[in-house]
Amino acid sequence: MSQPPPFDPQSIYAPVGSNVQSVPRVFISPQRYIQGQGVLEEAGRYMSLLKSQRSGVLASRRGLAAEGAALISSLEGAGIEVAVSTFNGESSLAEIESHTVHFAEAAVDCLIAVGGGKCVDAGKAIAYRLDVPVVIVPTLASNDAPCSALSVIYTPAGVMEGFESYPQSPALVIVDTGVVAEASERYLVAGMGDAMATWYEARVCLENENARTPLGARPTLAACAMGEICAHTLYDLGTAAAKAVTGNTVDDALEKVVEANTLLSGLGFESGGIAAAHSIAQSYTAIAQVHDNYLHGEMVAMGVVAQLVMESNTDEATRAAAFFAAVGLPIHLGQISLGPADTAHLDTVAGLAAEFPPIHNMPIPVTADVVKNAILDAHELGISIADSQGDAAYRRLQAD
Repeated sequence: MSQPPPFDPQSIYAPVGSNVQSVPRVFISPQRYIQGQGVLEEAGRYMSLLKSQRSGVLASRRGLAAEGAALISSLEGAGIEVAVSTFNGESSLAEIESHTVHFAEAAVDCLIAVGGGKCVDAGKAIAYRLDVPVVIVPTLASNDAPCSALSVIYTPAGVMEGFESYPQSPALVIVDTGVVAEASERYLVAGMGDAMATWYEARVCLENENARTPLGARPTLAACAMGEICAHTLYDLGTAAAKAVTGNTVDDALEKVVEANTLLSGLGFESGGIAAAHSIAQSYTAIAQVHDNYLHGEMVAMGVVAQLVMESNTDEATRAAAFFAAVGLPIHLGQISLGPADTAHLDTVAGLAAEFPPIHNMPIPVTADVVKNAILDAHELGISIADSQGDAAYRRLQAD
């Protein structure tokens, strides 16, 4: 089937040749965000907002047997027909095309993606190709993909290949905190690593008048404020929320951290901007032993500390690294199966990061050498904190 043309938000908000003064501040968001324990069972009622008559459901095999079953039951109870397709694990162009053909043949008028970040990203890409609204039902609070109007695209082997932007944000985001509480603690904690980057990257973009958000626009105060309260929420309640998940319970701390990981971070990064933390994190995916064994948010945590070191913000780098150690995120290279002596791998990461456009939102010239030195200095800081604070939380989560 024919592909829609790629959507370039910059061509809408800030065409090439625009001067700094003419670049607008832009804020985008889903139409509705619904979070709470048991909301998945009410999805059919929420879908009445979209007037869908035949919805496509994309989920993994495990997801279809678990959360997908509850969703489908609710949809059918509301009189909505359902077409199903099984997500196979990678948000790759080949997989996206396969599901697009399937759902086109099923004539769906809405696409519902149920699962983790890659399934969510694939769902957004499929919905864009079908020209139908997308509904996101994350089963984890491990990243901030659910609320955004973009997808990270990977190769079939799982290496980041690029990203796509879309003219519309998700129509609905439905987050059942009861489902999140049943997942492994490691996923929630990884989401904290991803979310913690939001404030530090948005702050850089806000203060640098040449910085641009993923929309090609200037950051809004609203998005930056969301990023800041996101960081405060994690620092204040992150350990308590992780404890709630270990007991598979939903409490106020978990509700607030899930909102931080999903809504505040999602809106904060997209309309606030990203910088070095995510540039470094995405570049780690090129190293097989990192990509195969660690989660996106764990790589972002490493990127956060490296960015703060790059900014010469030692106090904040120490604060972030100490928090990451407390909740179980990696803070030095050894905790992501690398080391200072892995020169070839570090050169690869540094080189890719220096070529990732958002890294140049940093207020300093960034080269591969600058990135590599920041990674190595962050590693040394992480070693010192692990020596003084211990790494019991990290070892426990990795063992799980």
